[in-house]
Amino acid sequence: MNNTLLQQITRKDAKAFTHSGKFHADDVFSSALLLYLNPEITITRGSKVPEDYDGIVFDIGRGEYDHHQKDSRIRENGVPYAAFGLLWEQLGAGILGEELAQTFDEAFVQPLDNNDNTGEKNELATLIGNFNPTWDAAGSSDDAFFKAVGVAGMILENKFERYLGNERADKRIEEVLEAQQKALEAGEKPEDEAKILVLPEFIPCQKRLSETDIAFVIFPSNRGGYCIQPQKREYSMNYKCSFPEKWLGLENEELVQATGLFSAGFCHKGGFLMTAGTLEDAVAACKISLSCFKEEPVIVNFGGGKEADELLQQLPGMEHARISHCALPDVPELEVQGIYGEVIMEKQQWKSRIKDQVKQILKEKPEAVYVEGDVFLTYPVVHQLRKKHIPVLTRVERDGEHYIVRIPSGS
Repeated sequence: MNNTLLQQITRKDAKAFTHSGKFHADDVFSSALLLYLNPEITITRGSKVPEDYDGIVFDIGRGEYDHHQKDSRIRENGVPYAAFGLLWEQLGAGILGEELAQTFDEAFVQPLDNNDNTGEKNELATLIGNFNPTWDAAGSSDDAFFKAVGVAGMILENKFERYLGNERADKRIEEVLEAQQKALEAGEKPEDEAKILVLPEFIPCQKRLSETDIAFVIFPSNRGGYCIQPQKREYSMNYKCSFPEKWLGLENEELVQATGLFSAGFCHKGGFLMTAGTLEDAVAACKISLSCFKEEPVIVNFGGGKEADELLQQLPGMEHARISHCALPDVPELEVQGIYGEVIMEKQQWKSRIKDQVKQILKEKPEAVYVEGDVFLTYPVVHQLRKKHIPVLTRVERDGEHYIVRIPSGS
């Protein structure tokens, strides 16, 4: 953390200056960040920085925390800084620690910085922007600005608590995993329960456990009894093991009859949660599921041929994968207009086609999607798949040999 900046922010007479007029997520979240660190700081808006101003100046004035000058800074990944990012760079580590501050920058700050610099659509930025008064409103722009800052402040505070809470959860999960490993090595826990983790209380752990062999987590329910959650594979929408299909959507007597477990209570039709009244039955439900689960990973081949199928089945763990083919969409005969003969397609028509294509792919619940073909047809689908965190693969040629590679998320 920049101690000089922090000292400026936390002074009793601390003050800051930003631009007046229309506001954006950038200056709003910058203000919320300063107020988070010092609720008493005075923030003033204006069209010009006062001469000899000795407070913090941001998003105006071409200074250290402005980004409107020609030589404004750009991150190594190409995302330009805005005022929020410039302030966060100096202050974030003191709030969340170095590692979490960087993660927060990538996930939360950079999209807002990018929106402010490029206009790229961002829902949160739009929400904040909507606090600006309408063209014929009688109210003060400053009043609207500080209302938006109040909302941004609540968002920041909740986000910080969430990040710090997740960090505490990760540490707690490591303790539980270490205790389980010791119990297995000492013979205090049977080997057939190695993929079942019993938690003393609910702890957020899906992301951490995706990197392990743990297939089910059991924890006390706040309604009494126990909850059982299957765990997803790393970089996948799919579970390492699922409840038997005949259990899905059942509850009480029907579920007891289907499982043979007297305290079985409820199994969600989506398969992501089951409950049981006793820990013994919860563990037994996991063991039954593990014993009868038949894994058949699926890779969707979007636009590729048989040659790609052979390469896909050479991937680690995919030797017996089912390859499902999905053809590229047919582009209908379109109206040609304009002096250059442009092909015209209604935007909504094109978006509908992409939505249908993605829906068709997701029905397969793929481990990954292989993509080959015209970029015009494939990129919108790839973009939507990435949003859902599904690995996207393609083929490259090196020294006359073909290889399957994962398309980097930033491409």
